[in-house]
Amino acid sequence: MPSTVPRSLWPASLFGRIALILFCGLSAAHVLSLGLLLYDRAQTVSAMMIAYLAKDVASSIAILERIPPEERKDWLPKIDRQNYRYELLREAGDRAAPTATAQRVAAMVSRELGSAYAVTANTAAQASDPLRFDLALTLRDGTPVTVELSPPDTGLSSWVLAALAFQLAVLALFSGIAVRIATQPLARLAAAADQLGPELRGAVLDERGPKEVTRAAVAFNAMQRRIADHFAERVRILAAISHDLQSPITRMRLRTDLLDDSTLKQKLQNDLAAMQALIEEGIDLARSVERSTETPIATDVQALLESLVYDYADSGKQVGLIGRVDSPVITSPRTLRRIVTNLVDNALKFGCEVEIAVAREMPDRISIAVRDSGPGIPESELGAVLEPFHRVEGSRNRDTGGAGLGLAIAHRLSSALGGDLRLTNRPSRGLEAELRLPG
Repeated sequence: MPSTVPRSLWPASLFGRIALILFCGLSAAHVLSLGLLLYDRAQTVSAMMIAYLAKDVASSIAILERIPPEERKDWLPKIDRQNYRYELLREAGDRAAPTATAQRVAAMVSRELGSAYAVTANTAAQASDPLRFDLALTLRDGTPVTVELSPPDTGLSSWVLAALAFQLAVLALFSGIAVRIATQPLARLAAAADQLGPELRGAVLDERGPKEVTRAAVAFNAMQRRIADHFAERVRILAAISHDLQSPITRMRLRTDLLDDSTLKQKLQNDLAAMQALIEEGIDLARSVERSTETPIATDVQALLESLVYDYADSGKQVGLIGRVDSPVITSPRTLRRIVTNLVDNALKFGCEVEIAVAREMPDRISIAVRDSGPGIPESELGAVLEPFHRVEGSRNRDTGGAGLGLAIAHRLSSALGGDLRLTNRPSRGLEAELRLPG
């Protein structure tokens, strides 16, 4: 940010900054042009006034010469002009040396009046304008006459100010339109980047427009395709490997059944079970990043959560449910059940007291929070645990650390439903995983 612009006045958006710079620059040029025009007009008016002054003063003095002395005072308002006026018997005040302009005007008036009149120029001591001075002369009968000159009024009239304000408004309007046209492709680019879902496929940018915009749109679409294809290939590799490993694991499990050593047999079966669980989670992760084909329907979220709690109770696990949502929600029920199941399973690994809290936050949004009484997660790890294979615990024990896929799968499925999954540590103890869904 330029050091000369206060932080509070400098817009935060690129649109605001470019519009402000463009408008200020064009306005400054516009006002400068108006100032130069006014200055030129003042110079022209002054030159015309000086050229006309000598003849007009000569005519006015001729009138005063022919009028009886007692009537001259009544005639003074009639011969006064907008920029100079006549006075009789004017008392002289403090005077300074006459300016070159005053001397030049006095000489012109003297030439027009003839040698019978002696014209002198007097400048007031406080005068700051070269056109503010007096011309002093004496009529034939000895009556002194003073011509008091003042510069012409070149100020702006009200309609000029109104026109200037209208021009600045038009300038601001078209500056905003120009900057909007220039920055709109950036807004579309940012919107397209924000629309990238878990599968890294978003809307294709329109490749029409100016050459630079078209080139950026083509490059972005190509980059988006390359990233999506690369990510999809990794997912396919993961799914293929996980799927192909199931057959040899099944054969190994059958072969362990033929072992006579029960201790070795149990150890191998435990290892194979852990491998099988890891493979199943890998397949689940691969499926979670694929575009869901489940059609959203009106879902009774309350009944879905109650059914889930009953299933955990049947398996001997205590999971509580608090809160209530009576109105149906348009969502994918199987995907939602899978998300909540992953969150509850993760909570049961670290805390024996698990509860599900459901509530309607707004008319178009519901909240489903899974809370446990475990040790929680360090604040610096709250975002990282939503990535695949990231575990806070360093051990490889699947009963405590897991494979690090449960929260990652829930996070990706939440994005697929248009929701948001957030992890926060509870004030007392434990972790809260809150799922906010449109509804």
